Amino acid sequence: MTSSATLDPALRRARVGVALLFLTNGALFANILPRYPEIKAELGLDAATYGLAIAAFPAGAIVAGLAAAMFIRRFGSARVAVAGTIITSLGILAAGFAPSVLFFALGLFLGGAADAITDVAQNAHALRVQRGYGRSIINSCHAIWSIGAVLGGSMAAVAIAIALPLGIHLIISAVTFGIVSLIALRLCLPGRDRETDEDAVAGGEEIGGALQRITVKVVIILTALVLISIAGALVEDAGMSWATLYLATSLEAPAALAATGYIALVGAQFIGRIVGDGLTDRFGQRAVALSGGLITAVGMGLALAFPSIPGTIIGFAAAGYGVATLIPAAMHVADELPGLKHGAGLTIVSWLLRLGFLFSPPLVGLVADSAGLRTGLLVVPIAGVVAVLFAWSLQGRAKRGL
Repeated sequence: MTSSATLDPALRRARVGVALLFLTNGALFANILPRYPEIKAELGLDAATYGLAIAAFPAGAIVAGLAAAMFIRRFGSARVAVAGTIITSLGILAAGFAPSVLFFALGLFLGGAADAITDVAQNAHALRVQRGYGRSIINSCHAIWSIGAVLGGSMAAVAIAIALPLGIHLIISAVTFGIVSLIALRLCLPGRDRETDEDAVAGGEEIGGALQRITVKVVIILTALVLISIAGALVEDAGMSWATLYLATSLEAPAALAATGYIALVGAQFIGRIVGDGLTDRFGQRAVALSGGLITAVGMGLALAFPSIPGTIIGFAAAGYGVATLIPAAMHVADELPGLKHGAGLTIVSWLLRLGFLFSPPLVGLVADSAGLRTGLLVVPIAGVVAVLFAWSLQGRAKRGL
């Protein structure tokens, strides 16, 4: 482990740069999320069509996700992350100005494709910096992503409160965080990633080869890890796609207050990630996932059973806290599965968990049209139950979690 006294100043700057990338990545998409109800109303969409349209973002991510390895190996993780950030901001901006549902979906598709590449690249650069530190810093990076999401959601809430037009709001967001990403690039480690860092990101051929070699036991564990990750993704998506709409329409909360449902979820998720390492070291990944799944199922279950504005905001906060460690834990275990090249299991789980983001909006939308959005949001407590059922695949206390 490198001591703080002997740490290379370039690594300190790079850690700040990586933190800015995660902050920006969390903030960009969060700026448009609370304004989804406004876009839905402006375009005259029913819940099912709205759900299909916003699924374009994760669809773009799934299509482009495996291309990240190729770009990182050619240009380096920092440059790819910044380029992806700028393209993501342009896609979101295009979605905000869209005159029809088709162009809205196309903008989100572009933003989602770039976001997936950015996500892999910023994590790859964080791991490069972490290797120089000689100790874990990756969880703090994900916590900063949550701060970015709170910042972006808060910016949107203020914009709604002061009646700032959507287009002007998103231009401010795109310019601000585009500049921040360029500052981050100057702080990040220069040049292309070393071979060991690049190997941490598996491409399509490596994943295909890995899937041909693994045993049935590893397939079962990998499937369980994917389901745990998807459970976390379902809860995150419920907050991103439906929290504001549910509070504004079903519970008739004022527009600015409705945005706090998503803010509460990512804010509590940040707290869960900050304390998650200590809890995992003490109790193990499995126990933390079990308790988190129960908190999610009970917290959001009660909020839906006894609907109120304060109770729903608390319910989303409980869900965010409950799933905070699920995806990082599943990725950690997947990266250490026997028989898989380093990075292959991680990439498989990272890619497939986006299925949760892809299928959740249309599913919730269809249920909402037939039985109401309150019923559609049952996906959140169900995700908590899924986490409880498949927590066995995570590490116990003796193996010392993340």
